[in-house]
Amino acid sequence: MVRFIHAADFHLDSAFGALTQRQAAARRRELREVGERLSNYVNQNDIDLVLLAGDLFDSASPYRETGEQLSHALGQMRARVFVAPGNHDWYGPGSPWRTVDWPENVTVFSRSALTAVELSQWGLVIHGAAFTAPEQREGFLTGFTAPEDGKVHIGLLHGELDAAEMRYDPITAAEAAASGLAYLALGHIHKRSEPRRYGRTLCAWPGCVEGRGFDELGDKGFYDGTIGEGGAVSVTFVPFARRRYARLTVDITGRDPRAAVEAVLPPDTVRDLYRIVLTGETGEAGAGAAALQEALADRFYTLEVRDETRLSQDLWARAGEDSLRGLFLQDLRRQLEAADTEERRQLVTQAARMGLAALDRRDLG
Repeated sequence: MVRFIHAADFHLDSAFGALTQRQAAARRRELREVGERLSNYVNQNDIDLVLLAGDLFDSASPYRETGEQLSHALGQMRARVFVAPGNHDWYGPGSPWRTVDWPENVTVFSRSALTAVELSQWGLVIHGAAFTAPEQREGFLTGFTAPEDGKVHIGLLHGELDAAEMRYDPITAAEAAASGLAYLALGHIHKRSEPRRYGRTLCAWPGCVEGRGFDELGDKGFYDGTIGEGGAVSVTFVPFARRRYARLTVDITGRDPRAAVEAVLPPDTVRDLYRIVLTGETGEAGAGAAALQEALADRFYTLEVRDETRLSQDLWARAGEDSLRGLFLQDLRRQLEAADTEERRQLVTQAARMGLAALDRRDLG
């Protein structure tokens, strides 16, 4: 039996532009430690084979120190390591894949066509390819079928399956099924996919190893797998991220906002980056999102509280008043009824709150 891990999309040297400068610098340092942490996992768990499916760097020209740090970490692994560069860290002039010295146990695929490397001690053949430009419009698997030679054939690629656009190594389900591969280790999609079987080929994306924004929520990590008799492959997801991005939606209708949030908030959030979205009905003053964010901030790595509540129906009922306030609410209620997006409805609600505060000479905060 051969044990392997399949990881992708480290995106080392990401900007983390939504964070403060101090936090962004800290997150970049933490991200650079992924290689060392992964090396410890490999050695402690007797992993034989490491498959890294591209975009390990966020660009084709990261800081040289970042490349050298990753090279050192991969060299510490008591395993064979294979890398298939992706669209962000494509193999080309100035790329760390060419300018950094990579240790002997590391094979970096360098051609924009499938290349085979045989591992005779395990009866395995690894087939991989590299992006050699920011786009790869021709699918690497097009026309490929692994030979029926008694060996177990594994594919390692950065690409998309049944892609909407033909820019990033498009792969069809039919090509995956016809490939004859026992396992197709893919990168590029940052959301983990459950392993899918196409013909005899098991295919999976592990997602990114660390979330970098609220479009990359939840547990992030890699697949730990085994290759057994006859090429039978099984994989298990391993959560590995230091920090998680999480989004929590809380309906505060008729409730104290803080109490409503506290009732559903997990106990251990200090390492994580949270966006709490307040929904439901509130009065003219809204939910007090700024005050709530300030009160809870020290319980998170970062916290953003958004007020997406709507004005209570009682307030809109006052649009019937024969007054300036009534005329103002009548106009905004017509706009609210005509709004065709949630963003537009939120904008009208905010305008109503601000306008009512101005009419009452009240500080909205």
